[in-house]
Amino acid sequence: MVNRPDPLQPSDRPSGSEPRLPDTPPGDPLRGLSPALDGQGLPTPEFWAQLGWMPQASQLQCLVELQGQLRHWNSRLNLSRLVEGEDFWIGQIFDSLWPLVPLLSQQPPQAVPLQLIDVGTGGGFPGLAIAIALPEAQLTLVDSVGRKVEAVRSMAASLGLGDRVKLRCERVERTGRSRDCRGRFDWAMARAVAAAPVVAEYLVPLLAPQGRALLYRGRWQPGDRADLDRALPLLRAEVEAVQGRELPAERGVRHALWLRPLAPCPDAYPRAVGVPLKAPIGAPVSEP
Repeated sequence: MVNRPDPLQPSDRPSGSEPRLPDTPPGDPLRGLSPALDGQGLPTPEFWAQLGWMPQASQLQCLVELQGQLRHWNSRLNLSRLVEGEDFWIGQIFDSLWPLVPLLSQQPPQAVPLQLIDVGTGGGFPGLAIAIALPEAQLTLVDSVGRKVEAVRSMAASLGLGDRVKLRCERVERTGRSRDCRGRFDWAMARAVAAAPVVAEYLVPLLAPQGRALLYRGRWQPGDRADLDRALPLLRAEVEAVQGRELPAERGVRHALWLRPLAPCPDAYPRAVGVPLKAPIGAPVSEP
């Protein structure tokens, strides 16, 4: 396990309260001042300023090529509806990268590359976007649909990422029990996969002792937090931070949940294929 930038800055930890990353201010002066894209369909400087990270020219070119690859494969497999214009740049790129901006902005040389895993990658997001933004990292992308996995593998190879991006075609419950994946990753993440307790059962077993799990969420309500709080003690993990922000162009509010392990995940988790989704961990038991 390598040292990693801490997403929680000390100034963001008020005494006696849950650690939180700073929310996007409601009055963000950059919001709505200019279109997200220019006349060529590329992100404007304001777009990157809102994100808080600016790609190098080679990274921007790779992101443009990623859109072309997604467009090509989407015409054959219907991988995603977020392919063109703001749908791609905001719904895919911005939404994939914004929770990781502290990591993107603090990339010290690593003796050992960071290991990340994207569970339920679908059309390759957030994994491929992160692979472009973190050029030293090693990524594993998992999906159970063979045609999607082959498409994303081809996309990664076409983008020159094949040596750093590995694909696994399997249910994530099997990934979490695989010797070459369990307890190995610095970062484990999932976007739009299932309810938070289900995703936690998928991700926590994959974490190295100092690793972090990132759950991408849309709406986040007190009831959602209560469900997750019942599940995490069973996995020997806890919520480290909750971050919320509004996407550009009034694309809605997103939340990022950071989980950290408190001890090795019990061997009982993840449970057999299909069980986490059918019977979420920590769910109240119904009276007979």
